[in-house]
Amino acid sequence: MSGACARALRIGLISALVPFSQTLVQCGRAPNPTALAANSQANTQVVAKTNPQVASGDTFEDRFPAPQFRDRFPSASESLLQRQVSDFSPKRAVQQQPEQAPYKVASIEPQIPYQRPQREDLTTLVSMKSSAFPYFGNNPASDTPFLNIAKGDRRGHRSYSGRVYWQDETYSDSRVLVHVPEHFDVHKPGVIVVFFHGNGATLERDVRDRQLVPQQVTDSGANAVLLAPQMAVDAADSSAGKFWQPGGLKRFMAESADHLARLTGDPNSARAFANMPIVIVGYSGGFLPTAWGLEVGGISDRVRGVVLLDAVYGELDKFASWIESHRSGFFVSSYTHYTARRNRELMSMLRQKGISVSEDMDGPLHPGSVMFVETGDGITHRDYVTRAWTRNPLKDVLVKMSATPSLALTRVAATSSSASSR
Repeated sequence: MSGACARALRIGLISALVPFSQTLVQCGRAPNPTALAANSQANTQVVAKTNPQVASGDTFEDRFPAPQFRDRFPSASESLLQRQVSDFSPKRAVQQQPEQAPYKVASIEPQIPYQRPQREDLTTLVSMKSSAFPYFGNNPASDTPFLNIAKGDRRGHRSYSGRVYWQDETYSDSRVLVHVPEHFDVHKPGVIVVFFHGNGATLERDVRDRQLVPQQVTDSGANAVLLAPQMAVDAADSSAGKFWQPGGLKRFMAESADHLARLTGDPNSARAFANMPIVIVGYSGGFLPTAWGLEVGGISDRVRGVVLLDAVYGELDKFASWIESHRSGFFVSSYTHYTARRNRELMSMLRQKGISVSEDMDGPLHPGSVMFVETGDGITHRDYVTRAWTRNPLKDVLVKMSATPSLALTRVAATSSSASSR
């Protein structure tokens, strides 16, 4: 090969290898933005020429649109969730309560029975129009006005002992001590205990705190509530006030039913309370409203039991009449030597009528039970409500009553055409 030919061959090889070497050098470098933009524009122009429909919707702006104002901020019809700094502070875990569905869901699992909410004993004072006082009628014993003395605009009552008690001080308190034990359930058979306190007493100081009557009702475990009207306030007087009037006890029990329904949180229970059996307990001077309530109260057939605690000072005919005509109820009279003579007279009257009388409280309490219990020395009249034949005698009666299914812990029928209106 001649020198000229060899030189021409070398030039040709060099011309062919130089572009290839430049391409290899570019493989290790980052792409040039200007070149990419130019290429992209060129490609777009080419595509536009070959396929105008695709090119018009495939620009950079079409594929990566700039965010609009409406994408970053809510419209006028929307609202922003307002948060405070406290929203971002650590919080204690709170157990979420499941939302109650507005419909019942069928389940094959056994359903838990309805549980009554927990509550405490309720003891309160309620003013009632039908309570014993104030009273502006007559004294039935003398058929003369009860308020039988006046001094200026002030009116009062002169008692049998000759002492004057003024109406505004002694006979103006219309309150009633109402007690509902925690365990009481109006939907079960129950009983209402009506307690007439004795002389020289107030509801809070004596009936509640000293004689412990509400506590005895609770401790008995009986399904019972308590009503204790204020009689003469802290006075040596046994006047019965409105309970002297025909139907007085009936009106008192009807008004009490509405109050008890509201206090127990179930307005629909008023009818149950209005027909619930009654046990009347009279202590000392409480014998007078007890006797008149049985005689003219208009509701004696609801009375399932009478308990007298050293209280037979008179009205023997009224007690004997109720015992004779209500043989499904029970009668208990416990006494000290102060009332021993009158109790023996009443026992004699009943035996003459052929009524069996027991002289102890050792046996069970049955319908028709008539029991007289004399207590010995060391038992004082003042403490008789808490200590008679046993400690807490009212509790003992309610326990025995509850243990006897045939007794009065059965609700009275709402309507009874044969019921007596005595």
